[in-house]
Amino acid sequence: MPNVITLESADSNSTARISVDRGFNCFEFKADVDGRIVDVIDSQADFADGEGRVSGNGIPLLFPFPNRIKGGRFTWAGKDYQLPEDKVGYDNTGNAIHGFCIDRPWRVVAQGDDFVIGEFQLSEDAPDRLDLWPADFIIRVHYDLSGSTLQAKFEIYNPDKVALPWGLGTHAYFKLPLTSETEATKCLCLAPVTQQWELTDCLPTGNKTALPSDFPLTDGVYFGERKLDDVFSGVPADIVECLIMDEAAGLQIAQRNPGSFQELVIYTPPKRNAICFEPYTCVTDAINLEQSEAAKQGLNTGWKTLGPGEMFSTWIDISAEQVFA
Repeated sequence: MPNVITLESADSNSTARISVDRGFNCFEFKADVDGRIVDVIDSQADFADGEGRVSGNGIPLLFPFPNRIKGGRFTWAGKDYQLPEDKVGYDNTGNAIHGFCIDRPWRVVAQGDDFVIGEFQLSEDAPDRLDLWPADFIIRVHYDLSGSTLQAKFEIYNPDKVALPWGLGTHAYFKLPLTSETEATKCLCLAPVTQQWELTDCLPTGNKTALPSDFPLTDGVYFGERKLDDVFSGVPADIVECLIMDEAAGLQIAQRNPGSFQELVIYTPPKRNAICFEPYTCVTDAINLEQSEAAKQGLNTGWKTLGPGEMFSTWIDISAEQVFA
């Protein structure tokens, strides 16, 4: 039987479902907005039964690196690492992708009607991958459902005796349109970004440019106007708010997180009425960019380290809301 946790809000008819065995992935969130049920997250119906890619459904959790590591190779603390393709995920161009936690079972450490806490420790839950990273780690995710808001609180902890390098991201697939009576192409997508990373084969070159004037993401672009798989930057330092506004339905989806998620990937998967807003604490391939000449001259990749016994915490909220009331 699939190991699925169902959350029910105490003060609304909102529900959420999390697949514990498939990366602690919240693959369903149905939000109650003044009596209207909004199906927020896009995933295939049999995802919890083991069907479909773990990176292509729900809200994949990306740790200890989001997105890609070029060629699956990096050097840390004087040691060379090569991530083997038979042990970690790879894209179709030969890059390791999306970390170590996305495709393995997690452990539930606490739960109630409207919350659940999952934990993943590299040495315990993926011991075959322990030698592939410079340090052991623990990531704990607390999902809490209240009203029409699903919150994920993250704790990153270093239980090892050496420094832990890391980056964190999420990869939510948002379903469009927000009701069956409206159209995906009438949904306005907004993101508070001012810069864009230059990419070659989905990998950043180390250069950032100002967002083109004909691509006003801060004001919004309609879904389908552009195919996207891009890394953006220049987010606000306090709260980053991404919006999907279904104007005809009078509804919007809001994803909010602190500015510690300093990068944002926006992705429109082919042949799907869905869009991904992916907040990252670091840019793609940051572990390699961090050691580049550009980083030595001040380029901020967002790559982080935790010393032994240190912890970092952050959060992401996803809400369905009424607009144009």
